[in-house]
Amino acid sequence: MKKIAIIAVTEKGLEKALIIQKEFPKSLVITTLNSSDKNVSTISSISNYLTDNFLKLDGICFVTALGICVRLIAPYIQDKNIDPAVISVDDLGLNVQAVLSGHKGGANDFSLKVASVLGANPIISTSSDVQNIWALDTLANQFDWQVVTSLSMNKTMALFVNNKPTALLLDIKDKGTQHLEKTVPNFVTVFYDETEIDYTQFELFIAVSYKVYTSTIASVFFIPKVLSVGSGCSKQLDSVLFETTLKEELKSRNIHFSAIKNVGSIDIKAQQQAYLDFSTKNNIPFSTFTSDEIDTITVPNPSEMVQSKIGVDGVSESTAMLLSGSKNVLIEKQKIHLENGEKFTFSIALDVKAERRTAIAIIGAGPGDEELITVKGKAYLENADCVLYAGSLIPEEMTNWCKPGAVVRNSAMMTLEEQIAVMQEHYKKGNAIVRLQCGDPSLYGAIQEQMTIFDELEMEYFIVPGISAFSAAAAVLKSEFTIPEVVQSIVLTRGEGKTPMPPKESIAAFAATNATMCIFLSVGIAKKVEAQLLEHFDANTPVAVMYRISWKDEEIYQGKLENLAKIVKDSKKTRTVLIIVGHAIGARKNRSQLYSPDVKHIFRTNKKFVVTE
Repeated sequence: MKKIAIIAVTEKGLEKALIIQKEFPKSLVITTLNSSDKNVSTISSISNYLTDNFLKLDGICFVTALGICVRLIAPYIQDKNIDPAVISVDDLGLNVQAVLSGHKGGANDFSLKVASVLGANPIISTSSDVQNIWALDTLANQFDWQVVTSLSMNKTMALFVNNKPTALLLDIKDKGTQHLEKTVPNFVTVFYDETEIDYTQFELFIAVSYKVYTSTIASVFFIPKVLSVGSGCSKQLDSVLFETTLKEELKSRNIHFSAIKNVGSIDIKAQQQAYLDFSTKNNIPFSTFTSDEIDTITVPNPSEMVQSKIGVDGVSESTAMLLSGSKNVLIEKQKIHLENGEKFTFSIALDVKAERRTAIAIIGAGPGDEELITVKGKAYLENADCVLYAGSLIPEEMTNWCKPGAVVRNSAMMTLEEQIAVMQEHYKKGNAIVRLQCGDPSLYGAIQEQMTIFDELEMEYFIVPGISAFSAAAAVLKSEFTIPEVVQSIVLTRGEGKTPMPPKESIAAFAATNATMCIFLSVGIAKKVEAQLLEHFDANTPVAVMYRISWKDEEIYQGKLENLAKIVKDSKKTRTVLIIVGHAIGARKNRSQLYSPDVKHIFRTNKKFVVTE
C-alpha cells in the first residue's frame, strides 16, 4: 500500500496513530483535533476528507470505535474491486479489525501488520482466513497468475469455504504450486495427471496449468505465464492475421493464450512489425537472438532451406528453447500458411523452471547447530526421498527431520563416484534428492566437482545457501566484523598447507589490509599463519580459535595474535577449527550512520507528510 490515511478523533487515538505512522512513513495522520505535532494534519471535517479521497486511498486506518468507522465510510462504499482497505483500531490499541476489502483490498494483511506494530489482537472474520485455507480470489494476484472461472468467483469461493470435495491439478511447478502443496486443506486432493481425476468424486476442480481442460464440475483455472513462443516468418506478415491465427492454433491444442511469457525470433526479424505489434498489444516481451546463439541449440526439426537462406537449422524451435531454457519443446515447429499467401512458423517450449521434474538440492546445512539450517533448506530436507550428508561435518540430529522411508546415507566413507551412483539411481526414479553440505556450499564445499559431473550426466540441480561458520563465529563472539572507520572488509581464506595457494593469494597479502581475517582449514600450520599475520597486524590484535562453532561440544579460545600458535597448541585441537583475527573482535565503538538522528536516508527522510486546508 502506498497511499494510507490514519484517522484519529481522540487524544489517545492520536498517540496510537503516530505510532502506526512510523511503520508507514509516507502515510497521513488525519484528525479534527488541534495538534502541534508537525506530522499531524488537522482538518475541519473527516466526512469532507473522505468525500474527496476515499477512492484515491489504498488503505484507511481508523483509530476510533468501530461504529464511528462504519458510519463514516458507509456513504462511499462501492465495490470490493475498487474500495480501499479499511481497518479499525480502538483508542487503546487492544484490537485491530479488518472492516472493508479484506482480500482484494488487503485489509486483512493491513490489520495483521498494524496489530503487530501495536501488540494488538487482530480480528479477521473472512471465512478462508478463519479456517486458514486459500483465499481463491487473491491467489492469482499473489503468484502472478491469470484466473478463469466457470462460475462467478463468489460462488466458487462459497464451494471452497464450505469445504466441498476439491480436486487440485498441478501441471507446473513454481512458488505458487509449492505453497499450495505445503498448505493443502484436508478436503483437497492433489493430482499431477488430469486423467487420474474422477470428477464424480468432487464438486470443485482447481487447476494450475497452461492447458485448457473441460470439466463437468465448477472449475477455477490459474494460468501461469510459463510458455515461450519462437517464431520465424516470410518478409511480410500481417499483424492481425498472425495474432488471430496463433490464438486459433493454441486453442486447437487446448493451450491458454494467456500462458505466454515471451516470444522470440532471429535478430534479422527484430523490426518485424507483426511481432512488435503482437508484443505491444499483449504486453508480451519480444526478444531476438543472433545466428551464433541459435547455433548453440540442436533443434528437433532442422531445415536445409532455412540453413541455406539464413545460416541456421531453424528459428522457431531454437528461439523457443533459448527463451525457456529448456532442451525440449512442447510443440515442435508448425508451418502456417495464411490466406493472403504469407507464412510463419511457431514452436512452444515450457519454462525450464516450471517443469515438474526432479532436481538435486545442494543444501547448506549451516555451521553445526541443527537449527541453523535455513527454513528453505529444512523444507527440502523434510521432503527428500534420498539424503547424502557428510557425517563428520553435519550433526546426525539434522537427519531426524527426514521423512520415514527416506534413504539417508553418510557420505564420509563414500567416494564421489559412489555418491553420484546413489543420486543417479534416485534421479532416474524422479525422487527428491538432497546433498547436505556443511556451512555454506560456496565456501570450501567441494561442490564444483559434483556439479561438473551433474552437468555431464544432464542431471538438474540447484543450490540453497547456508549460514557459514564465519557468521556463526561473529554471533558467538558477539561481534560485528565490520566496524565503521575501523574495518569494513572481511577476508575468508586459508593458509598454504598441502594444498598450494594461487600465486597472488597469501595470508600475508591479505593481512596487509588489516581486514577481519577468517582463516579456515589452517589449524595445523598455526605457527606459519601467525608469522605471516604479524608481518602486518599488531602483536596485540585480538584472535579467536574456534572449535566446532555452534556444535554441542563447541570450544572457544581467545587471546592476542602473538600467542596464536601457543593457543592452538594448548587447545589440542587439530581439525574443524576456524581462526578469527582482527580489531573487530569484541569492539564496542564508532556508531554507524544508519540510525543517527542527524542523518537522512531513503527510509527516514525527516520529511513531513501532511495535508493543509
